[in-house]
Amino acid sequence: MNTESSKEAVRARADLVAALVLVALGLAVFYLSWTMPRLEARRIHPATIPGLVPMILGAVLTLLGGLLAWRSWKIEGPGGWRGLAQLLVSWQAFRVGAVLALALVFTLGLMGWLPFWLAAMLFIFTFIVLFETVLADQPAPLLRTMLWAAGVALVAGGGISYAFERIFLIRLP
Repeated sequence: MNTESSKEAVRARADLVAALVLVALGLAVFYLSWTMPRLEARRIHPATIPGLVPMILGAVLTLLGGLLAWRSWKIEGPGGWRGLAQLLVSWQAFRVGAVLALALVFTLGLMGWLPFWLAAMLFIFTFIVLFETVLADQPAPLLRTMLWAAGVALVAGGGISYAFERIFLIRLP
């Protein structure tokens, strides 16, 4: 079996799975936007309803996800699903899962419980330490990484908070 064609088959199966997720997400965004209050009682013009832009984005996401799914479905190749399964249990997939877990902890756990600047600093610090030491192919020294991560977290977390609150005048949670 040709290595390049098997890689293409694995990519096509990964694209198909991603496309199905995008179609589901697009349909959910479209539906939730459609069910938002229209504010007719306040004589708001239909072109300015609150859910119009998300509805359009949901429709576009559904359309493009459908096109990607159609293209991926047409590509044939032996071993595509088996190769995708092997890819999903790889070290790279574990690192992607760690990123997703950290993002969920940040958004569902830290946000609202801590001030934004502190939550952002903790997330950035943890992310750097985790990916430079534990999940790195060639781990860096822990103390040096922790010092670097603390500096980046202070500057980035504080800078993000400052920029949004003082420059863009957006209140953060």
